[in-house]
Amino acid sequence: MLLNHYYDGLVEAGCDEAGRGCLAGSVYAAAVILPPDYHNEDLNDSKQLTEKRRYMLREQIERDAVAWAVGIVTPEEIDRINILRASFLAMHRAIDGLGVRPEALIIDGNRFTPYCPLLPDGSRAEKPLPYTPIIKGDGKYLAIAAASILAKTYRDDYMNRLAEEYPQYDWLSNKGYPTKKHRQAIKEYGTTPYHRLSYNLLGTGELSLDFK
Repeated sequence: MLLNHYYDGLVEAGCDEAGRGCLAGSVYAAAVILPPDYHNEDLNDSKQLTEKRRYMLREQIERDAVAWAVGIVTPEEIDRINILRASFLAMHRAIDGLGVRPEALIIDGNRFTPYCPLLPDGSRAEKPLPYTPIIKGDGKYLAIAAASILAKTYRDDYMNRLAEEYPQYDWLSNKGYPTKKHRQAIKEYGTTPYHRLSYNLLGTGELSLDFK
């Protein structure tokens, strides 16, 4: 059974990302605020669920959440600022999109960049929200698990749309991850506007992307 909250008495948003290790496509992140007494025995890390189950749970999460939002960082931005910073930026954008302002954040992983809330005039608050990175948090806290499901499913939807435009890269199956078939297609057809050109697209020696 996943835990309901980390911070006592605070409006808490859970955050996670999807697509960090991909060769193509944007990185997605989600932020979710759940009710303080929320329980859902079916919620778990999105990687442990079937595709059908993830989409069923997405409907439940969107119905039950106090607030939820998705943030996106494009391949061009990833190439410019690097994937780690891009993952944090996607989370910041997701938090910006919440209809309810959180008072604290729990983040899947072992690091994060401080988030200063967006003010009505478009500026940022000087003081960042308290936050706690939690290793494998998507398997420990409901709000992070919910965020992992939203980030994963919305990114899958996006890659499925791109797959219609570029079927030769097998994105319908690999979602942009570095499979043998994906790399072979890059060798045969070259890159698309959606490939991350800062990555070692053809080799096996990517930088370590597992920051959890």
